[in-house]
Amino acid sequence: MILTALIAVLFLGGGAAWFSERRSPGTPRWVAIITLSFEALLAAGHYARTESTDLLPASLSPVWLADFSTPWIPRFGISFHLAADGLSLLLIALTIVLGFMAVSSSWTEIRNRQGFFFFNLLSCLAGTVGVFLAVDLFLFFFFWELMIIPMYFLISIWGHENRTYAAIKFVIFTQVSSLLMLLAIVVFVLISHNQSGLYTFDYFKLQNTRIDPDLAFWLMLGFFIAFTVKLPAVPFHTWLPDAHTQAPTGGSVILAGVLLKTGAYGLLRFVIPLFPEAALRFAPIAMTLGAVSVLYAAVMAYAQSDLKRLIAYTSVSHMGFILLGIFSWNLLALQGAVITMLAHGISASALFMMAGALQERLHTREMGNMGGLWSAFPRLSALALFFAMASLGLPGLGNFIGEFLVLLGAYKVSVLLTSATAVVLILAPVYSLIIIQKALQGPLKIQLALSDLNRRELTSFSLLVFITVWLGLFPQAVLNVSEPALKQLLQDFVAMEHR
Repeated sequence: MILTALIAVLFLGGGAAWFSERRSPGTPRWVAIITLSFEALLAAGHYARTESTDLLPASLSPVWLADFSTPWIPRFGISFHLAADGLSLLLIALTIVLGFMAVSSSWTEIRNRQGFFFFNLLSCLAGTVGVFLAVDLFLFFFFWELMIIPMYFLISIWGHENRTYAAIKFVIFTQVSSLLMLLAIVVFVLISHNQSGLYTFDYFKLQNTRIDPDLAFWLMLGFFIAFTVKLPAVPFHTWLPDAHTQAPTGGSVILAGVLLKTGAYGLLRFVIPLFPEAALRFAPIAMTLGAVSVLYAAVMAYAQSDLKRLIAYTSVSHMGFILLGIFSWNLLALQGAVITMLAHGISASALFMMAGALQERLHTREMGNMGGLWSAFPRLSALALFFAMASLGLPGLGNFIGEFLVLLGAYKVSVLLTSATAVVLILAPVYSLIIIQKALQGPLKIQLALSDLNRRELTSFSLLVFITVWLGLFPQAVLNVSEPALKQLLQDFVAMEHR
């Protein structure tokens, strides 16, 4: 039941935040903090209990740490089936941490309809946790769609000048690609029904389905497009810069740090394990898209004058590393992809929080209107320099570990693509230094009474600094948690490929 509670607490907390606005306009943010604190205690308690094999049914591999299943729509074989392994727990932990950051960055920025804002924020997090736990494909699709609606409201109501355009574009891209995945799921289930005589959407049972190789390729493509749109990868990335630029800071934090990772998680959990032969045939194309995303987005970052838009393109570049690592499909590359998911979630969220803090103070995102801010904001500027260095992959910080492992694993598969991708190690310092030079150095252009980071903001950034350094210096703790799940995925892939 604790898996269900991880989702229900966020939904209930969101509802409580919405209705608490009647008491006082500032109450919803405290309700959100209390909700996330309770969620963190639940997740920590669940992790502490994962050594107990009593949590698992006998038929489930011990790599899964917990399982909960109850019938939902029995006529069609749909169940409310949740399960957690090390990969799920790491991503849920990331979701909780960035949930706190989203609330913190929205503390003074959101002034109207705070209750509805925090309801949507927590509902979006609940849908994300559901995606990381669902092992029934219908349930997974339900949570996948559930994430989209609150994020649409976050952008369209509390976003900036072109928020309606950005929100509609976000929905169109994600909805159309999701329909392709739904079609693939339905066809997959019908094939399984023809073979077994039973309807089932269960992930573990569907792994035993035999599919014609040509049809499997098209089904795999339906899943792949849905996940790479959310990732996103070139050429499905065009919605992301607009969404990030127009979203409120809290929305950008959740979008960059959590929602993009659901696409990577889907590739890891569903695309390759369910369609091993088709994924193997498609791997060179997918890896090429990953390399192109890394380089193209890094070059596009140079052309941006809007600070949030520049950071958005760096996110596309980092997601290309993850796509390259996943389709390299060896333990080193997969571990690198997982570390990159976590490290990028932290560093990109911090950079968006920086951009939000600057916009709140200066009322502009244009770097041409900035300059000399180090003298006005020494604490904010020092932290901006730290996270810019983290984003470019400075050794000793988390992003370096992830990118190094991805390149090491991808080198075993394709020397050419790995070499091309490694060029970004030259490009990334340039766009990172552009941020520092244009925004922080030179003479001060804005003559206003400006205040540096306050205690709340410093506490939030300090936590993100600690996590980034910890991931860089002690990554083995994370690698130990994710390794059993990734090894199981590799073993399942080999077993299904030779079936």
